[in-house]
Amino acid sequence: MRARSLPEVVSTRDAYALLGLTGPADGAVLTAAFRKAVKAARPDAPGGSEARFRKVIAAWRLIQQDTAPLALAAPVRPAPAPSVVGLSPDIALNGGMVEVRLGRRMLRVRVPPGLRSGEHLRLKGAGEAGADLYLPVLVRGDGRLSAVGDDLYMTFPVPPRLLEDGGRLEIETHAGPRSAWLVAGCQPLRLRLRNLGLPARGARPQGHLFVTLEPSEDAPSAAEDLLVRFTRVWTPDRLAA
Repeated sequence: MRARSLPEVVSTRDAYALLGLTGPADGAVLTAAFRKAVKAARPDAPGGSEARFRKVIAAWRLIQQDTAPLALAAPVRPAPAPSVVGLSPDIALNGGMVEVRLGRRMLRVRVPPGLRSGEHLRLKGAGEAGADLYLPVLVRGDGRLSAVGDDLYMTFPVPPRLLEDGGRLEIETHAGPRSAWLVAGCQPLRLRLRNLGLPARGARPQGHLFVTLEPSEDAPSAAEDLLVRFTRVWTPDRLAA
């Protein structure tokens, strides 16, 4: 039967003593002590020997084994992304009720008018341990209106003849009809209607509505536009009077 060989160093206490230390030390001090001890223990150094050299190396390995972490740290799981509160331009303009999903819960939340994309909606007591929860807001376009910052954007069909000749244009907006005059030959691609954007809120100013004019043969002519405005104002009751 083969005899088991005894270890060169039996305890970390002895290992630290072989390196000239009285106990555990930080990395830099420990490394410096090992270099000094192994240099002095070399067989070709005064007072050194092969046995002492092996013991110093064994002491270093035992200390490293004893101080190494037992296992890798558990990976940090990223926090789940917060729910985004999606708003239509109409809700951003006027406020209203929206549904917000929080895990398995579905909440109906009243939204104040004037929220912009990038801002946060506070849900009181909806977080962990009753803390307030702040959810990012995103104002999504609905095909009719879109929002960028404080301003709203829309397109409006215009007869090509009106763009060439100029004249009065009535634009149907979310706030009702608004009139604009077009200069012949200028063909503006975009008009700004002041103060028809998102309402002022906190430090954010009242926004504007930018209307992109889109040439369209299907758009009503100037005469048809006059007829529409006439019938809107001169109702049957008013004509009878």
